Amino acid sequence: MASIGWVLLLFIAELSALATSGAHGDGNFTLRCQPDQAASLLQLKKSFSFFHYPSALESWQDGTDCCLWEGVGCSNSSGHVTALELSGHGLYSQGINPAIFNLTSLQLLDLSMNYFGEYSLLQFRFERLPLLTHLNLSHLGFQGQIPTGIGGLTNLISLDLSANYDLGDVSTYDIITGDRNNVLYLQDPNFKILVANLNNLRELYLDGVDMSSSGEWCHALAKSLPRLQVLSLSYCKLVGPICPSLSNLHSLTVINLEGNFGIPTALAPFPEFFMDFLNLSVLRLAATNLQGWFPRRTFQSKTLRVLDLSWNQDLSGPLPNFSNTSSLETMMLDGASFSFGKPGSFTNFKYLQTLSLDVNISSVEPQSSLGIHRSLRHLGLTQTDSTSNLGLILSGIGDVQNLQSLELSDWRFSLTSFSSLVKLKSLRRLSITRCTFTRSTLSTFGNLVGLRSLEVSDCDFNGPIPSAIGNLTNLKSLNIDNCDFLGPIPSSIGKLMNLRSLEIF
Repeated sequence: MASIGWVLLLFIAELSALATSGAHGDGNFTLRCQPDQAASLLQLKKSFSFFHYPSALESWQDGTDCCLWEGVGCSNSSGHVTALELSGHGLYSQGINPAIFNLTSLQLLDLSMNYFGEYSLLQFRFERLPLLTHLNLSHLGFQGQIPTGIGGLTNLISLDLSANYDLGDVSTYDIITGDRNNVLYLQDPNFKILVANLNNLRELYLDGVDMSSSGEWCHALAKSLPRLQVLSLSYCKLVGPICPSLSNLHSLTVINLEGNFGIPTALAPFPEFFMDFLNLSVLRLAATNLQGWFPRRTFQSKTLRVLDLSWNQDLSGPLPNFSNTSSLETMMLDGASFSFGKPGSFTNFKYLQTLSLDVNISSVEPQSSLGIHRSLRHLGLTQTDSTSNLGLILSGIGDVQNLQSLELSDWRFSLTSFSSLVKLKSLRRLSITRCTFTRSTLSTFGNLVGLRSLEVSDCDFNGPIPSAIGNLTNLKSLNIDNCDFLGPIPSSIGKLMNLRSLEIF
């Protein structure tokens, strides 16, 4: 009898597991969602067109449990819909269907990476979703003023309204030129009003949103968002300086302010207090008009993985300093005036995978330092000093057998240079810009047989395209742009059977 009892208990447990295994709810049991909730979701589905077939919402069928539908999460106690996650589902819609605002129990709403047309958000009643903790409406195509109602969602922990500055026709050009017809913007309310009541916010992403009317953005951050951990305001046309009051936001792990060309140069030294943030993992300050001398200090964070100070032409000094326990993986310094203080400047970067910098060395060559970094995967080098020898530099990285991508700008190539490149057996992508070559150098292109992508632009060849390119049988992409080649395209290109993209002009 005892054995039968154990079998019965195991059977009941198995039935329970089967009953809950497909649940999207926030508890252990699946409950059918409320009929009115299902009706609102089906009305929402009818408003969508789909870029893919079959659509990602095939499970949304009348008469079935909507708590089991794709992207839907429910409360196990009430059956109300609490989560709607439809990011990147290939949805097309003319704005947001009002039915979504009937789901008043929503705590998480993510519609990002679809296309909802070039509509205004002002018509939508976000105040009807007071329980929202996570709102992501990024990359949907919306335009115009961000509505006041979003600033009233006091339970928000994460807010992402990033505009479309890296997608399609709504581009970085629109952000820089200030075409507000193609972007979201903050004017009335401005940024200060938007965040005034969002004291619980941990993550804020407004990349590409025009904030040129929000001169007090920095002080508003420090005052209203004391718990902020992620700050991303790239390409926002910020007009005020990076203020010292940001030093109070000790919980920041990600800071992304890149592309804000409007930060006044007279008020833009490097914010040294960022170096004291112990939890910092990402610091992106590219193209923010930083100027002056970079501090001779060590970054205190042991978790910093990404440092991007590129394209700050008036920022100069020695290479940033890190402790022996640094976790740095990506360092972008190109377009700034950093210099090597001594050989071995890179010895603390044990985990460095991506490095981009201008080489402006006269007395110290970095080849010995670069060569020790076997962890490097991506390297970009731009010559700003005619005394720098590319052959010596590349010979220093010849032992970096895991290097996959190499970008070289403004160099003069020789046979020595290319013989060093051939040693990089793992090299898959080579980009060469504004460089000069000798006739003898061109024939060595055919030795880079591991390449999958070759980009050559704005270079001075003054000769035919080398037929040796036909040896690069692994190429999937070949782009030769504005290089003054003479003569016909070699027939050997016909051997590139794996080629998927070819541009020669």
